[in-house]
Amino acid sequence: MRVLLVEDDALLLDALSGQLAQQGWDVLTASSVPQARTALQAQAVDGVILDLGLPGGDGMDVLVWARKHITGLPVLILTARDGIEDRVRGLNSGADDYLTKPFDMLELQARLQAMLRRARLPAFGGSLEVEGGGAKSLRLDPVQPLAWLDDVPMELTQREWALLTLLVGNMGQVVSREDVLAVWQTQPIDGSSGGSNALEVYVHRLRRKLQDSGLNIRNVRGLGYMLETESK
Repeated sequence: MRVLLVEDDALLLDALSGQLAQQGWDVLTASSVPQARTALQAQAVDGVILDLGLPGGDGMDVLVWARKHITGLPVLILTARDGIEDRVRGLNSGADDYLTKPFDMLELQARLQAMLRRARLPAFGGSLEVEGGGAKSLRLDPVQPLAWLDDVPMELTQREWALLTLLVGNMGQVVSREDVLAVWQTQPIDGSSGGSNALEVYVHRLRRKLQDSGLNIRNVRGLGYMLETESK
């Protein structure tokens, strides 16, 4: 998972980015409002850790800009501003979480992970839609196991829908086997075990159902699966 860390304190920026990297995060950094906007425009990230007291403006400006230009981007505010008015303003402006300094690193990681997990749930993202390389549109219902290819209904089991929803929500990124199995644990059983071997069967079924859609589920060896558009 890739996160953008926006912090103007050089020592804290270096220490925090180093600790997150040690925990397996891919960390991009910025130390001002203009740098943060440039970073968000240049590269997709899964979430943002955002300080409020920044050069070149205020961190709240970054939050408001992100809400207008990047749909569903999870943002955790990390700041020394601990007043209730600041918390209310941050959350009302669209922040997903608010943590004050000084903070515990374990709590920050737990909040960050929880925020990103919530962001990947269909209920938090509304209707999911993606265009395939063949210009066919794939649309999924965020609550029920329903999906359509160019308005033609697809026949999906509960687990096929859950797997496809997870892949679409992380389009172009690797989804691990562990992530899929964790989501399956929350889904009703539809007639088979939900182990790793069963996952291969479901992936194979979805590939057949997505045939000629312009979308492909690629097996990334040793890591998991990725939904991507096929090259024209």
